[in-house]
Amino acid sequence: MKINIRSTVVFVSACTLLLLCGSARTYAQVSPAEILNPQLKALEQAHLSKLIAINQTLPLLTYPFPFSLNRYVGSDPKSPTGIDGRGLEFVNFHDQVVLKVTGNYAAAFDADRLSPNQRSSRVFNDVVYQILEVLPSHFSASDRFDAVGFEICYHVRRKAPHYEYEGKEIMVAVLSKADALRYPKAPTDSERQEILNRSEIFLDGKPFGLALNGSEPFNVATLQRSVKQSGRIGNPQPAARPSYDPTNSGATGDTSATADSSNVETSEKAMPVRTQADAERLGTKYKTQLEDLTKAGLANYRFVQYAPPAFAVFRNQIVLQLTLRNSSTFDKEATSIYKRAARSFDLFLAPQLKSILERIPDDAELNGLDVTIINDLTGPTGRSSEALEFVCPLRAMRKFADADITNQELINQSVVLVNGVRINLNLQQVE
Repeated sequence: MKINIRSTVVFVSACTLLLLCGSARTYAQVSPAEILNPQLKALEQAHLSKLIAINQTLPLLTYPFPFSLNRYVGSDPKSPTGIDGRGLEFVNFHDQVVLKVTGNYAAAFDADRLSPNQRSSRVFNDVVYQILEVLPSHFSASDRFDAVGFEICYHVRRKAPHYEYEGKEIMVAVLSKADALRYPKAPTDSERQEILNRSEIFLDGKPFGLALNGSEPFNVATLQRSVKQSGRIGNPQPAARPSYDPTNSGATGDTSATADSSNVETSEKAMPVRTQADAERLGTKYKTQLEDLTKAGLANYRFVQYAPPAFAVFRNQIVLQLTLRNSSTFDKEATSIYKRAARSFDLFLAPQLKSILERIPDDAELNGLDVTIINDLTGPTGRSSEALEFVCPLRAMRKFADADITNQELINQSVVLVNGVRINLNLQQVE
């Protein structure tokens, strides 16, 4: 049975009892003296008081089922590891320094009634969301770590022909520090989904495309995240960062929709592996130009305030991410996702593309633009929104802006996503 600390008196009593007999759950914090890595030790020391305060705050939150921090995910609460409530710790994970939050959620979901996506979505909203609301009171963008990770264990009940059994399921979510601080302030599900789409999420160790709404997850292959080798936070030696092969022949200027697989393998071997560090280096190099682009975008191109232009890595190529809000509103019942995508490109993005391209950095390392268009929708159930994403090779975009190729030729060389799901878009067919 999970024990929640409700007062300082109980907290002190629990710690004292642990020291005396080693059998009670402790709500102390990992000591910097226990950490061998100098960087992690320094972070633990610098933020120790914050970590202790958070450790004492989280049990006081109201969860649908009991939640307890634990240093070892999935441990039996009666075991020696199960009483270790030091579930906050700085660790190395996939070449990042991550503030890890580990815990056990005393929920048991029926596998016949809730799909894996519905279960993990419930856990994210029940537990992770509440913890994310606490973090901005203790940490800021200037703190020197890269991301916030969650490793949450819960139970799933399954039925066999002659018996029922209950097993454990573990969800891992790793959000960049900026996204972790931004998530609680995101005003819509669409904007929260955008954050999850670019975060690392795993279910029982496998990459997972968590969808906040709906029963099925997104296809991970369509999401802008690096597919990792492991879904456990805090591996002693992070797995090598794999690279995506180019999605299509847009990297070479060919106008066919997809590349031959043998050519993809050859080009992947020849291309250097791009990492987020490369993108951040370009961001530093062109900081002033990006700031000017942001000002112009807010004034003239309907850039959104919450997502300024930034470099990122998409399938082993560096792209510049831009987010715009469409000037038009669509009737969700009267239009399809394909028609909205076509009109958003032809009537909203295309007319201002040439002007935008004139303002972006001219650098050989920049391979493309990743343009997200937020569409506002109306319908019988009220207002909502969707995210259309056009990931386009820069060379092809410049050709289109100069009227050397058609809009369809550009789309054929691009990746088009609707709420993180890739679609095939024929502009003329849907009009």
